[in-house]
This record gives sequence, structure tokens and C-alpha cells, in this order.
Amino acid sequence: MGGIYSGDMGRQEIHDQLTLSRRGLISGTAALAAAVSLPMPAWARGDLRHAAKGFDTLHGDDIRLTVCRSHFAAGGRAGHAVTINGTIPGPMLRLREGRTVRLHVTNELEEDTSIHWHGLLVPFQFDGVPGVSFPGIRPGETFTYEIPVRQAGTYWWHSHSGLQEQMGHYGPLIIDPAEPEDRSYDREYIILLSEFTPLHPHEVMRKLKISDGYFNYNRQTATAGKQPLAERIRWGRMRMDPRDISDVTGSTYSFLVNGHAPSDDLEFLFVPGERVRLRIINGSAMTFFNVRIPGVPLTVIQSDGQDVRDFEVDELQIGVAETYDLIVEPDAGAHTIVAEAMDRSGMAVASLTSATGERAAIPPLRDPVTLTMADMGMGSMDGANGGAMRPDARAEGPGIGHGSAPGAPMNRGATARHGMHHSMRDLSKLPPDANGTGVDMVAPMPVDRMDFPGLGLDAVSHRVLRYTDLVARHPRAVRAPERSLQIHLTGNMERYMWSFDGRKFSAVTEDPIRFGYDERVRVTLVNDTMMAHPIHLHGHFFELVNGVDAARQPLKHTLIVQPGSRASFDLTANEPGDWAFHCHLLYHMHAGMMQVVTVRPFPEAGNL
Repeated sequence: MGGIYSGDMGRQEIHDQLTLSRRGLISGTAALAAAVSLPMPAWARGDLRHAAKGFDTLHGDDIRLTVCRSHFAAGGRAGHAVTINGTIPGPMLRLREGRTVRLHVTNELEEDTSIHWHGLLVPFQFDGVPGVSFPGIRPGETFTYEIPVRQAGTYWWHSHSGLQEQMGHYGPLIIDPAEPEDRSYDREYIILLSEFTPLHPHEVMRKLKISDGYFNYNRQTATAGKQPLAERIRWGRMRMDPRDISDVTGSTYSFLVNGHAPSDDLEFLFVPGERVRLRIINGSAMTFFNVRIPGVPLTVIQSDGQDVRDFEVDELQIGVAETYDLIVEPDAGAHTIVAEAMDRSGMAVASLTSATGERAAIPPLRDPVTLTMADMGMGSMDGANGGAMRPDARAEGPGIGHGSAPGAPMNRGATARHGMHHSMRDLSKLPPDANGTGVDMVAPMPVDRMDFPGLGLDAVSHRVLRYTDLVARHPRAVRAPERSLQIHLTGNMERYMWSFDGRKFSAVTEDPIRFGYDERVRVTLVNDTMMAHPIHLHGHFFELVNGVDAARQPLKHTLIVQPGSRASFDLTANEPGDWAFHCHLLYHMHAGMMQVVTVRPFPEAGNL
């Protein structure tokens, strides 16, 4: 293909390009374990330009972006980076609903790159996923994305090539509505949360392959910690770590707000009496953040760019790739914006202040989080950590999956509670073609945990957002699902293998998840692991089945599936094409937790 690609490509040409690119991607995925052991590439050595912190704002219908290599320093750590127009994060794109924008992306790296427009409804060939929807942008070339802007809200963009997202290849994207909003506020700020490590991402991946707990400095000792000794002994016998909350932690990460570490003293000014809109974006590679402003209530008005009924909380957990819009009315003075890593290994910090230079106290890190039996999928038998069976909880049963056979042997992770025996590796729950080597645990009794506020937030005394609090602001026509689909989130922690249904991406790329155009499907995700996974479907919004009236189910593009739980969403597959579907924890996705969703046939008119 030429140096500048456009939307005039024929469908057969697109198919041919993707076929070649998918084959290359399979080879690349299969070679990942070998690649991570290679020395740092030549481009990552030598003198580099220094990346600026923060971002400029680009407006209009014709925007140019340049991807290059840089050097970056934050929080006392310095290393190599990938930047767009020389900043981390990259520029904020401010678009308007109803317009068509052309985004020209020039690649000055010595490797392929890409940009995915996270949460945007776009023609599939402009979704920006190499090997799925386009071939990628080669070194020295320019690709032109042509996107009719069909929505408003808070979104973001990032690379979908290799591990570039970890190195700084991301930025905010705000779409103003075609008509004035009926919400009032006096000013707004974009708060993009992320992290930086001086380690090359291939080195991070290599260390995780060597030991999945390499970056975990919060392990319990024999005498320390609040968990009873008998409970710790039981976890030890199962060779599982109840402090295994995050794969990559503050031991190597500096946590950032708009590219700034806490020591940078980033501030956002306001005038007392103002209503301030905060557009919170989790643009990190691996970090869930717990967001609060001590002493200031947070009114949630949007989730993933979509309007929800106003709901007031004191804290919320934001998963990787999620966005939340908040309204705050702070009193005069200084207030600390705290984004604490879910594992409590560090925090991103900024100040919301009415006086330049005035600061509030930064709260200390809270105690590390400890998993319970509920996070192993034993929720119906263990009341701790938000896992007790509620009247509306849906445990896996007949018609949904298969329980352990009576008298099944106790495998790795087996446990007995209340006289009941359950295998923690009952592969009969998975599809017949599941790869057993890639699965070290199958949740025996996963329950719906939509009302769980997030790891570490179930025991706090203040108000915390739960998915069950999200209610669409405007009702929609109700359409019942025509069929149901169940997908298991699977992994092998010791080998750092991640997958759907026990099959990693390289094994399923030629066997996608298939939806008929405009088909209505209820998708249930069963998390058979002890980690929370933010699952993202490209090209669509889906409706959370969170217990509210069907006409008011909230729209989202990314869903946190809690450990040992199940979560459902209703999808209308009305965006034709091929779409990525994956865990948004970067190293999980690259270790195989990804599939392709294909929606066919194309409608008669307006195919592309």
C-alpha cells in the first residue's frame, strides 16, 4: 500500500491486507516469549529528544499527529518513551459531534505503529488494530483516518501496536455535543491517569514470565497482616498469593496525572462557588485507580462517555480504559485529588485549589488489599469481601455451565468449606477445545458481583460507586436478547498465560466470535481467575445487566469483571466489520487474552 491510506480502499483489498497482517500477528504473538528476552533495540539507545509533560489541544476537522521516540522523566525515574507531537500524554483532540475529521498519523519510529480511538464508533477499517482492522502504519509512512463523529463524551486514544502504550503512546479525546448540553458547570478539567516505568516493556514482560509476582512487594509474612494465620496457611497450601492484586506495581511505576508525578505539584485552579467538571480517564497500561478528593463529594454524570443519572459518592474505582465524568463543588481552599493504585503501592496526585500554590495534605497510602475465598469464585460460601450470595445473585448452574462432579478429586487450589468439596480446576466448565495448560484455576461457584465496589473498597466507611448505581439518564426501547453466549476469562499465573476459554489469541484469530448484523445477544463473562479484568469490546457500546430496569441499563465500552465472578451485558451487534475484544491490562492482552469479534453480513447500503 502507498504512504497515505484513505477510506477509498475496496473491501477485497482490505480483506487481503488483513489476511496478511493477521498471519504476521500470529507469528508475532507466538514469538513474544522469545522476543522479550532480546536486548534493547538500537532505536532505544543514544540521544533522544525530551518529552514535555502535559498536552496541547488540537481542534478542527484536519489534524496531524507524529509518532516519535523520546526520553521522559517523572517521579525520579527516567527512560525511553514513545510520544505523539512530543508530549506525554499526547495532544488532546477536541472534536465536535456531527463533523467528519481526518487524522493524519505519521510514523517516525523504526517499527510499525497505530492509533485506536477508544470508545469511538468508527468504520472498522479505521479502528486502528493491526492484524484485525488494518495493516498498521509502517516506519516513515502516514495513515489518514477519516472518521464521521457520531457521538459526544469523554474518550481517549492509544497505540495498539506492540507495547507502545506503556511507553507513552496515548492521549485524551473529548467530543463536544452538536447541541448544547443541559448540564451546567463553570469550568472543566481533563484528568488522564497513567503510569511510567524506566524499564523497557519487553523487559517488564520478561520479568512477569519469569515470576508473575516479580513486582509484588506487598506479600504477607508469617506473622504480619490481618488475615488469620489459618487462612494464610490455607492459601500457602494452595500455592496462591492473597496479595496478588496487580501484576506491575509502584515498585517500578511512577503514577501520573496528565504526565505529572506527585512531586510535580500539578494544580487545577477554581473560583469558590464554581461547579467544576472533571473528566477522568484511566489511560494506564496496568493500573486500577481508586479516585477520591477527601472532603469533596463526587457527582457521577457520565460513564464511558455516556450520560447516567446523577449519583453522589465519595470515591470510585476506575478500571484501565474506563472514563468517568464528575461534577464537584469544592469549598474555598485546597483539595487533594487522590488516585491511589488499587494494590496501594503508590498514587497519582494533583491539587484542586482556589489559590495558586496552596496545598492540602496528601493522605497516606492505605493498608494493602488481601484477597479472600470470594475472589477465588467461592462467593456463595464466603461472606467476606463482598462475595456473599445475595437473593439476586446468579451462581453458575444448570443451563449456564457444569458444576463439579460429585466426588471430584481435589486439584491445585482445591478447598472444602461447609462440608462441600469443589475442584478449583474443573475443566469441564470450559469449552471442549480449551487448553488445559493455560488454565490453573476455574472458579467453582462464580456469582454476580455488580454491586461490589472494587478490591479494597468494600470495607471503607464512606460512599463508593458500584456498577449497580449506574442508571442510564435517558430510557431506550427494550429489545430482548435473541440468544446467549458465555465466555470464560482464564489464565495460568505461574506461566503468565492469559486467554478466553483457555485459548490464547494466536489460537483463535481464524475462528472469531461471530454475531449476525443487528443480532441481540446477552454475553456473560465468567472470571475464573483471582484478578479483576477490564474487558473492552471495540466498535460497540453494550448495556450492563446490573439489576436496573432494562430500559435504563447503562451503556459502556469497558467492563470490570471482578475476581471469581460473572458479569453480563446485552449487545446489539449493529456495527459491521471485524473488532478486537480483549482484556485492557496491556500485558494480559499481549499474553493472549484477546479475540476477534466479527459482525456480518454488511448491510445493503453504506457498507463502509
